[in-house]
Amino acid sequence: MKIIKQFGIIFSLCWIATVIEGLLPIAFPASVIAMLLLLLCLMTGVLKIDHIREKSDFLLANMAFFFIPAGVNVINYLDILKANWLPLLLICVITTVITFAATAYSIRLTIWLLGRRKGADR
Repeated sequence: MKIIKQFGIIFSLCWIATVIEGLLPIAFPASVIAMLLLLLCLMTGVLKIDHIREKSDFLLANMAFFFIPAGVNVINYLDILKANWLPLLLICVITTVITFAATAYSIRLTIWLLGRRKGADR
């Protein structure tokens, strides 16, 4: 019964997010809305992590399985990918470098802030 309750909580948030997406005047992914709703519920204490732990751990452990349909569907667009391979490759390389740089600077900032906090504690 606990498993059904956990699935119910997660899918209810997804359904509410889908309803919100339909009401918004702009296009915004329901999955992002659902994650924000889940974060809000966890931060406010409406939900406790124990309410969804087992099912969220299961879903995270099997996440690769959920990408199979999207990966297979890429075959339908091979002609578009072949025609635009260079811009796509450039985008992938540039965004990878930007992601690495943002991560590196975030870590440096975090280390600096932690060092500053330790210096203030003394």
